[in-house]
Amino acid sequence: MSLILSDIRHSYGEREVLRGITIEVARGEIVCLLGPSGDGKTTLLRLVAGLEHLQQGRILLDGRVLAEPGQEIPPEQRHVGFVFQDYALFPHLTVQENVAFGLRGMPKGDRVWRVAEALARVGLEAYASAWPHQLSGGQQQRVALARALAPRPAVLLLDEAFASLDARLREQVRDDTLHVLQEAGIPALIVTHDAEEAMFMADRIALMREGRVVQLGTPEQLYLQPADPFVATFLGEVNRLPARIREGQAWSVIGCAPAGGLPEGSPAELLLRPEGLRILPAGQEGSTLAEVEACRLLGATTLVHMAVADGEGGVLHLHARLPPGAALVRGQMVGVALDPGRAFAFPRAQGGIPGGGQGATEAQSA
Repeated sequence: MSLILSDIRHSYGEREVLRGITIEVARGEIVCLLGPSGDGKTTLLRLVAGLEHLQQGRILLDGRVLAEPGQEIPPEQRHVGFVFQDYALFPHLTVQENVAFGLRGMPKGDRVWRVAEALARVGLEAYASAWPHQLSGGQQQRVALARALAPRPAVLLLDEAFASLDARLREQVRDDTLHVLQEAGIPALIVTHDAEEAMFMADRIALMREGRVVQLGTPEQLYLQPADPFVATFLGEVNRLPARIREGQAWSVIGCAPAGGLPEGSPAELLLRPEGLRILPAGQEGSTLAEVEACRLLGATTLVHMAVADGEGGVLHLHARLPPGAALVRGQMVGVALDPGRAFAFPRAQGGIPGGGQGATEAQSA
């Protein structure tokens, strides 16, 4: 069982929001649609669910055409489960009645059993008679998930399903949801603008920008082999270092990394993950001298702010992430070097990084 989206294009008036999306979600696979708000992710889910009319392209589920121009199966016949951002629970129905809503027409005995099975799957058997307003946000989200799973859909869609939860509860609920999805074994398509959430939930991520898929791959591929600066910065924080190409390497003041075929002698930008910035004893061979500006424990990691001379009379401000317990003090001199496996070279754009994203940390000259 697989979901195939082929060359999907969609416009609202003159505004094109989807520009040729092609994605296949295999049986049991979780694919996250990641990207900034307003880039067409929710529209894509609505097209799969049949809540929008398909203008161009084709949507297939297990070889059956769900939609193509001029031919669409009604939403209620698509066997698609949908968990909305606001959960869309009916306040006048109990939990078990909400879950049973999509099972109308089924014999009562089968319906009761199916509701019990769905609630057990999300760990809410004891809340069957409760009303939605009596539940926490996390419990409401799980009721919405149970309602979507009760009809045994062929594919499940989740639209920013954890966005309204506080940070601590969000971690627990998405962990529970991941186990449920893996157990269900059906294709799942999840919309989020949170890179960490996508990396946690997804087998593959489709990073979208302006209605197009910029890169499709595993979380590891997007994080460690970004296709462009937008991907690199959207998936996590980076230090930005000016560099120049020599003999296939992008050379910066703190070291070099493979340049990926950039022209010899051309200016480049080296994007370095904070965990790829190594801190060594001052003066150690192969390192560059840096001054510690701040050292802060952030729980699982320690964040170190440093200043490095840029070789042109200015200063670059860099961030390093270390294991907890690092004891560095302001004004301390250390050596720094880079891990080439956490550094990515791209052509230098006039005026800065092309396509800079959420996680970029500017290594500025001062």
